Amino acid sequence: MSIYDYSTRTAGGEAVSLRQYENRVLLIVNTASECGFTPQYAGLQSLYEAYKDRGVVVLGFPCNQFGGQEPGTSSEVEAFCSLQYGVTFPVMEKLEVTGPNADPLFAYLTSATGGEIRWNFTKFLVDRSGMPVKHYESAVQPQDIGPDIEKLLI
Repeated sequence: MSIYDYSTRTAGGEAVSLRQYENRVLLIVNTASECGFTPQYAGLQSLYEAYKDRGVVVLGFPCNQFGGQEPGTSSEVEAFCSLQYGVTFPVMEKLEVTGPNADPLFAYLTSATGGEIRWNFTKFLVDRSGMPVKHYESAVQPQDIGPDIEKLLI
């Protein structure tokens, strides 16, 4: 099993197979627009710009489970990210990342890494074969993930 066995939806509601990201390194993040960690959008965008030409994709998944800090619709979130932080990486449909209604992708990510999602901006690094390799807590800054990304690009 790998993340390529999962599907999701864009902020506009279009179905997307994660297989389209095959042979790429992914950083998958649960996000929120009204969180103390929201400024990490800028760091995630910088990371994306630094590595996208080498096959790295950041995927943002808005979630309203932690403190109600993502009250907008998926489309509103996508617009906010673009206008406020210049985000050009894919922002997906709003979903739940933990609990009984957790999206299957996030259930898989937490199971595969042994990581727990405790708050917004939890990050998961996935290698080119679609295998989750590392979990990062919310406080880990995007730029601090660069060395781990470099190891996967060798």
